[in-house]
Amino acid sequence: MDRDVTTLIKSVQQQIQEHSAPNRFLDLLEAGQVSREQLGWLAGELYRLVRSDRRSFALAAARFPSAPAGDLFLAMAAGEGEALRLLLGFAAGLGLDERKLAAYEPRPLAQAYPAYLTQTALFGTCSDIALALLANVPDSGAQYARAAEALASRYGFGEEALGHFRFFAETPQDLLDQAKATLEAGLSGGDDPVDAIRTARMVHVYEAEFWNTLAKDVGVNTHMG
Repeated sequence: MDRDVTTLIKSVQQQIQEHSAPNRFLDLLEAGQVSREQLGWLAGELYRLVRSDRRSFALAAARFPSAPAGDLFLAMAAGEGEALRLLLGFAAGLGLDERKLAAYEPRPLAQAYPAYLTQTALFGTCSDIALALLANVPDSGAQYARAAEALASRYGFGEEALGHFRFFAETPQDLLDQAKATLEAGLSGGDDPVDAIRTARMVHVYEAEFWNTLAKDVGVNTHMG
């Protein structure tokens, strides 16, 4: 089973890579063409996203309390809590406190990813979430790493402000091992691998839409609430 799961993960990662498009927002960020006001949009959207994801993983842990799934989803919920704490450092570097982040008016399409994750946590299988993590972590991690480097080199942010992006750029191996064990257990228990593959691909598309939505609005004059 281990060999089959490893093959499945690599196959879905390859499919995702083949269908990946350039990240226009990160291209703009690396070119220094995103204003500090527009960086505030990023902080506001991430604030909504991370808070939602923390609740979604906690919900998944309640639905699948037994190991290894329960341990994985509790760890992921705790990770989102840490990411939220670190995000406040980035926001502070922009002069934004949590009150302003909470007042930010989110762009609906930027929040499609956390909405889909909530749907999956409610109605999906443990394999759906585990494969989505394993299949998307290389691409997602690389994008957060790019964001961190651009924020440091082009905008002069220090490490305290970059913690959120560094956190998601590197996923601990023990978490990946838990996800693989969860996927193996779920598929052995009868979870549909086709549904899991579909979920992984949908997560990739929705994550891309998060960045695309921000990129479309760069240059539009707006402000934090």
